[in-house]
Parts: sequence; C-alpha cells; structure tokens
Amino acid sequence: MKIYINGKFYAKDSAKISVFDHGLLYGDGVFEGIRSYNRRVFKLNEHIDRLFESAQSIMLKIPLTKERLIKAVLETLKANKLDNAYIRLVVTRGVGDLGLDPRKCDQGSTVIIIADKIALYPEKLYRAGLVIVTVPTVRNLPEALNPQIKSLNYLNNILAKIEAGNAGCDEAIMLDSLGYVAECTGDNIFVVKNGHLYTPPQCMGTLRGITRDAILEIARKNKIAAHEHVITRHEVYISDECFLTGTAAEVIPVVKVDGRVIGQGKPGKLTLSLMKKFKELTAINGVKY
Repeated sequence: MKIYINGKFYAKDSAKISVFDHGLLYGDGVFEGIRSYNRRVFKLNEHIDRLFESAQSIMLKIPLTKERLIKAVLETLKANKLDNAYIRLVVTRGVGDLGLDPRKCDQGSTVIIIADKIALYPEKLYRAGLVIVTVPTVRNLPEALNPQIKSLNYLNNILAKIEAGNAGCDEAIMLDSLGYVAECTGDNIFVVKNGHLYTPPQCMGTLRGITRDAILEIARKNKIAAHEHVITRHEVYISDECFLTGTAAEVIPVVKVDGRVIGQGKPGKLTLSLMKKFKELTAINGVKY
C-alpha cells in the first residue's frame, strides 16, 4: 500500500504524521470517504466540493487547489493499482503545539490520501437486511458542531455506534435535539410509505450525503415521489420499507428498528430496485483513472 502525504508516497509502515498534528491532538481537520468502481471515481467532484465546504466552515486552508487534489486522488489510486477502492482523503490543521490555538499550526495543513478496499457490512446483510436501534446519544447540535461539517471529530458518532453494539444491533439511529430522526452513525436514512420515499432534510442536523443525493436523483429520474421532511420514530416504525445510504455502505436495507419489524421483515421491492439502479449508476458515472 502506498499512502500520499503532502505530495509524496510512503509505504504503510513508514507513513507517519507528527504527534503534534492538531488532527491527532484535537480532531482538528476534515475528511471525505470516496469510492471508485471499475477505475472510475464516483462523484469525485462532489466529494472534493464538500471537503472544501467543510474546510471553509472551520477556517482551514487546504494547501492544494481542487484540481490538484483531484489529480492526487487519481495518482494514489494508480500507484496502488486498485480498480475498485475506498479512498480516505484527510486534511488536518497541521503541526502545532499542545495548545488549542490553530494559529500555532504554522507549518500548514497535512494532506493524507489512503486507498484500500472496504466492506462496511457483511454481504449477507445486504440480502437479509440490518437490525438497528435508536440510541440515547443525540446528533450534534448544528449550533455547536454542525453535522454538515465532515470533521475528524467523530466521537458523537462513535458513542452512538458503541451503544448500538451494546444493544446487539448493527447500526444506530441518532435523533436530533428535538427528537426527530437525524441519521445513523455513518449513513443517511430513508423510509418508504405507500410508494413514496422520505428522508430527513439536511437542515435538521444531518450530513448532506453524496449517496443520499444520488438516490434522490435516481428517484427523480424514475418518477418516484421523494420528500425531504422531518421524520419521527413512529413514521419509521410504520414504514413499508427502510434503508440506509452512505459511501462505504452504498445502499443497505433495514428490516427491524427498535424491535419493530419493518414491512414484511425483508428488503422491500423499492429498496431492491434502488440498490440495483445505484449499482448501475456507479458502473458508468465517475472520473476515470
């Protein structure tokens, strides 16, 4: 494995950053998870745009232009000879001192690109569906740390993931401060009712998911009614179908939530159709390398 750090490639065992890097010390940085299929990087421009938006929000200067960063991603994939890959693009505040002040990080940001394979969930769960649970940890308040900033501080999500594991479940639903469904620990959530598709709006403390947007795009093109509005747990419980979306997860069905069986207790017809159409989209859409 060859890992890109600030313009140079390093072997896995020699790829290192300083212990004084504020990305390590304080989670001060941003990242993107990106996927490639058949030597095409899916929605690469959208991921790069979102990375720069996250950086803008926390006043982090990315030392490369969007065009150069795209080139670096493609170079990393070529160097690792991967046709299908998961790419982790990380930009930290850089090396500073043990204080919080980002102005002390005077050496500039650290850019790290890692390309490897990933399987977020076992293949059998894409056929059988996930069992998930609502957890006590609520999603970060937008006024505190806006969930649309894809920062390196994922402790909020990790605590929820721990609670899901303690409950013996595969994934966790996180509510917002008002008690509405926000998202899962690393995925957006959709429900289906009477042939209509519903997902929480991004303004309610959810990440603007690239895969989420792709599913909404597929729905529009296939004349599937899709709505973005607040969702309660009750609406999840009585839904006909439920599924999650994310770059690593792609599209995965949910068959039980908080002990309630969803629909017929198996992946629904619309979910399976959207899974198929998403795979078709990833096969033809993307930046070649």
